[in-house]
Order: sequence, then structure tokens, then C-alpha cells
Amino acid sequence: MYEKELAAMIKAAQDAEKVIMGVYAKPFAVEIKSDDSPVTAADKGADSLIRQELGKAFPRYAFLTEESKDDKARLGNDFVFIVDPVDGTKEFVSRNGQFCTNIALSFKHEAVVGVINIPVRHVLYFAIKGQGAFRFEDGKEPVRIHVSSKDGNLTALRSISFFTEAEEALIRQHKDRITHVEKLGAALKFCAIAEGKAEVSYRMSPSTKEWDIAAGTIILKEAGGVIEKPDGTEYAFNRDDVYNRDGYMLANKRSNLLF
Repeated sequence: MYEKELAAMIKAAQDAEKVIMGVYAKPFAVEIKSDDSPVTAADKGADSLIRQELGKAFPRYAFLTEESKDDKARLGNDFVFIVDPVDGTKEFVSRNGQFCTNIALSFKHEAVVGVINIPVRHVLYFAIKGQGAFRFEDGKEPVRIHVSSKDGNLTALRSISFFTEAEEALIRQHKDRITHVEKLGAALKFCAIAEGKAEVSYRMSPSTKEWDIAAGTIILKEAGGVIEKPDGTEYAFNRDDVYNRDGYMLANKRSNLLF
């Protein structure tokens, strides 16, 4: 199930990579949106391409994307593509390579397919509900990935551009178990934990939105990991309010949800 959707999502992400890297390779302008976040021609071009390709392949599915006007008619559609064409635009502007393209498919408010593509590395992660999570590099066969089994000596991942005092305090509070802290941008944190390179990551601010976590959620869960709010619940998708206002934590296992 969802193999056709996955194939189309992977193709759209890889085609968007060409648009993104074409902008990345040259000087580019940076606009500031009404929420004070940056946007470039890479965000807009990739968003347009992804919507065009997936819209043509699945005309009855709705969209929720960062760079397009939100059509609330999506709330009445069981199938919604949730897209962040360039997750980590600040990292894109900084040219540190730590940005990605997130494409998820939500069915009845649950992420059931996810694709995260990392353009500068030509590496893509994907998952379908109930079928595991995989890492795919051009020219190679997909490799199934799984979270680590560690209970101690944990590595925590923190944001490069959005690290808060509350997150720093939580990491410090659990320094007996969190012994390493590394910086990593955007949804790359989901991928790193999913393939066992780290174990936990906090996001305690209310500024992220559905498209920041939808693809990562299904990939992390299919790799054996967990994502939860501080109250122990999970986020639904295709919501009226797209903000993840309660924050969340990623972990390799529930026992490491150190709120």
C-alpha cells in the first residue's frame, strides 16, 4: 500500500533537489516573510515543482505546504501531502548544507508515508507505515535503518538556529544520561536518530509547524523510535492550527523521553 505515492514523492523530492541546488550554486536573494522567516527562490521553485508533480499524479489529494496559501478545504480531505520544500532555510542561506526537503502523506490525520531528501549529500530517507524506514543513496540499493538500543551515554541533537534556554536546561538536567550534544539542522535530526547516530532531541518552542515534523514522524516511528509531546500524546496532521505549539521530543525509545 502507498507504493505509488512513495515513488511519486521520491521523484518529486529528487527533482526539487535540482531546483534547490541550482539556486544554491549561485548568489541568491533572500526575502523576509511576515513571520520574520527567510525565503528564497529555492523554497518557491521547489514548492511549485512538488505541488505540480504530485498534484498531477494524485489530483484528488490536498496540499499543505510552507510556501503556498493554505486552502482550508484540505480539512475535508482524507489524503493530504504535507510539504516543506526547503526545511532549514536559515541553514540554506548560511550555506552549511544542513537543510532538506520534507514530503509526507497524511491519511485521516496520520502520517503514513514520509520522504526526507538531503540535497547536498544526495541522500534520501523514506518510510511507509508498517513497512520500515530506509536510507537511499543514488546508485545503491535502499538500506533499512533502525534506531540505536542505547539507554545511557546518550547523544542529544540540538538545533543550529533555534536552540532555546528551556532546551538547554533540559539537556543539562539529564547530564547523567546525556553525555554528548551535537548541532544538526532541520529534520536531519529525525534521520540521525532513525539510523542510530543519536538518541534524543528536544524542541520546546511553539514555532515549528506540521511540515517540519510530518515526514520525520513516520520515518522515525518506522525505524523504531518515538516522538511525543510533553503530555505523552502525539501530533495529528492536517490540522486547522498547523503550529506544533506544545513542543516535542524525539527519542530512540520511550524510556529515553526525558521531559
